[in-house]
Amino acid sequence: MSSAVAAPEGVWEQVIGQPAVVAELRAAVADPAAMTHAWLFTGPPGSGRSVAARAFAAALQCPDGGDGTCHECRTVLAGTHADVHVIVPDGLSIGAKEARDLVRVAGRAPSGGRWQVIVVEDADRMTESAANAVLKMIEEPPPRTVFLLCAPSLHPDDVPVTIRSRCRVVGLRTPRVDDIADVLVRRDGVDPALAAWSAAASGGHVGRARRLARDEDARLARKAVLDVPLALVSLAACLDAADDLVGAAEEETEAATSVLDAAETEATKASLGFGARGPGIAASRGGAAQLKELERRQKSRATRLGRDSLDRALVDLAGLYRDALVLAAGGEPVQLLHPDRRADAGELARRLGAEGALRRIDAVLACRLALEQNVKPRIALEALTVALRLPV
Repeated sequence: MSSAVAAPEGVWEQVIGQPAVVAELRAAVADPAAMTHAWLFTGPPGSGRSVAARAFAAALQCPDGGDGTCHECRTVLAGTHADVHVIVPDGLSIGAKEARDLVRVAGRAPSGGRWQVIVVEDADRMTESAANAVLKMIEEPPPRTVFLLCAPSLHPDDVPVTIRSRCRVVGLRTPRVDDIADVLVRRDGVDPALAAWSAAASGGHVGRARRLARDEDARLARKAVLDVPLALVSLAACLDAADDLVGAAEEETEAATSVLDAAETEATKASLGFGARGPGIAASRGGAAQLKELERRQKSRATRLGRDSLDRALVDLAGLYRDALVLAAGGEPVQLLHPDRRADAGELARRLGAEGALRRIDAVLACRLALEQNVKPRIALEALTVALRLPV
């Protein structure tokens, strides 16, 4: 593994493999003339959009531009700073009510910090009404409020042109494998060999690399997905593979939500006086609507987590077929996305050829689109695995 560029100090140490972005944000912190009230962080999954936005928020509040050790930096990064508000969608979208709430917060003067900072992760999940509410605030911003929006791209489906045109765009790139491996070793204490493998297998996704390095279950889940293409030798095998993929996503979702859902439900019931005597009875009678709304949010969150799990699997599959396409075309002009599965990619290249590999990439992308359009996961995955079936 080649040596990576030394990471910048302070809060910027968390922004991996983005020297140009760090330089731009540091300049804005240091020079008021380079500052603006609305920023849009874009970049592929795993590039660190929200990490860069949070580091920028900390540096804006820090008297020393983000030293990483002061009270302001530590509380911003911990999510407890009174003047930095991070909106992370629990469910499938950010609705009008959430947008109106953040607009109310954005209209306040800072209580103690230098700025009132609003960070919106997954801003592409804003509904049209939510986007309109945020747009109005961006058009007429209070003097000490800064909006930091994060979205995958500048495509109109991700960010309305009306919002994009009023923001300063910061484009992040996929970090280099060496940069990711270096931070896993240096910051997380991962064995260098495992760090190098995890970084190479992550597809440039920093968070995914960390999970692969730390979690054996994550490594096994990736292996199970990448074993699928060469197992699709019959219709029965295709249906079994679809069932396994959906089942794995459901198990992951259940593990992620069961404890959280139960705690939220119990806390809400306690706040409403359920099970209480006397005055609490009246409160509980009026709380059915609140519990129903909580259940709706929890279902929406579970749906999103399930989709995210399936999407990771589909991205892995597309990456393996892409590697097969590269090899079938006669070379490796760029690094393989799954270098540890080169033998599988080579076998797929031999059996499918470039055209067959390309058709299967299209099938995976069509499945992703179907899931976005609320097609039932099992139906979408069964159609996909049949389309991926190996030729006789």
